Amino acid sequence: MEGMVVRRVIPSDNGCLFNAVGYVMDHDQKKAPELRQVIAATVASDPTKYSEAFLGKSNEEYCAWILDSEKWGGAIELSILADYYGREIAAYDIQTTRCDLYGQEKKYSERIMLIYDGLHYDALAVCGLIQFMSICYF
Repeated sequence: MEGMVVRRVIPSDNGCLFNAVGYVMDHDQKKAPELRQVIAATVASDPTKYSEAFLGKSNEEYCAWILDSEKWGGAIELSILADYYGREIAAYDIQTTRCDLYGQEKKYSERIMLIYDGLHYDALAVCGLIQFMSICYF
């Protein structure tokens, strides 16, 4: 797709990762509670994969932790959300200029983009050049 990539600012409310993903995937930037539930259910369903060694806390503790609206998400959550939506997630870190890809090994046919500044996630959208002011593709 041709066009310009534009930053869609997501409110800084400790749920920015989830709301940025929700904005790009579902055109809804109030998805944090629902996506936190998806993460907790996924982690709880596979305590072998999501062990204390992997999570840094017990499976049960992690599930309670991620449901707390004051807690932030990161790599574990982006990996789970890539599988949940069946799309690759590219998180561009503007401090390190690194791009972390989630779901890449699954060879999903679509990719969504997020921008990360070390503390906060925003969504990236591709806007058509000709209709830049009126149409943006998520």
